Amino acid sequence: MRKQRSYPFMQVDAFTDRPLGGNPCAIIFDADDLDSETMLAIARENNLSETSFVIHSDTADFGVRYFTPAEEIPLAGHPTIATAFALVDTGRVKLTGEHTTITLELRVGPLPVEIEAHEGRVTRVVMTQKRPEFRTVYMPANVMPAFGLDEEDALPGAPFQVVSTGTPQLMVPLRSMEALRRAYPVMERYGALRARGDFFSAHLFVLEGVTPAGRTFARHFVMPPDLVEDPFTGSATGGMAAYLWRYGLVDTPVFTVEQGHWMGRPGIGVAEVVGPADDIETVKVGGGAARVISGVLEI
Repeated sequence: MRKQRSYPFMQVDAFTDRPLGGNPCAIIFDADDLDSETMLAIARENNLSETSFVIHSDTADFGVRYFTPAEEIPLAGHPTIATAFALVDTGRVKLTGEHTTITLELRVGPLPVEIEAHEGRVTRVVMTQKRPEFRTVYMPANVMPAFGLDEEDALPGAPFQVVSTGTPQLMVPLRSMEALRRAYPVMERYGALRARGDFFSAHLFVLEGVTPAGRTFARHFVMPPDLVEDPFTGSATGGMAAYLWRYGLVDTPVFTVEQGHWMGRPGIGVAEVVGPADDIETVKVGGGAARVISGVLEI
């Protein structure tokens, strides 16, 4: 029988500048002796979009593993923002001024993370994602019924395509905020679409914000036992940014993205696409964070 142990943990809201906004993530520190099965059980216990486990790395400053309540995933955005913030907040990372860069080893490999600070307080964390891959294009007629929508709700002339900057997600551009509000996952159809597809989750978005600051507003749907709608999805934001730049749907490579407002968890981030539209090198996604809970996990 495994001896009971205690692990420091923290819950951080990412892509917000205050608690109870954005997307919450639990961070478990010193998790090297936890096996995958236990990590998954902890993620189910937390029942958040993701739980982050900080471990030793031989190739980066820290290793990190991300689990949803259903499975381990190779890359995630809001856990990266939350984990970097928590590493500073607990003193595991020392700030070197207004700009501090660390590396985190994820399943997709080591990624640089930039930490911006003012007067010793973290103001924003920016992750660099993998070079985007543009994969399968889907017919709107095969996708829209999975979200209770009609083909007429699609943004004209914009492909429905899987994009991956580490985690493959289906980009679903819609023509109006009204259509986005009506969207909901029809589980049987969505499950069938995902089962025969090549994507982890679906990112539905429009080319306007819910506030004057936003260039886009999105909703993100996954399958149970994961939480069906994600408050803010950093990895999909990177894929969406690359998609919008590639197809000329934004006129600047840097813009503000919004998500989660209709869930009562308003989230805001900044996306930056690096490289020309036909040869994108990488995407950066950044946002603020706030500590909500500190404690000890005893298992």
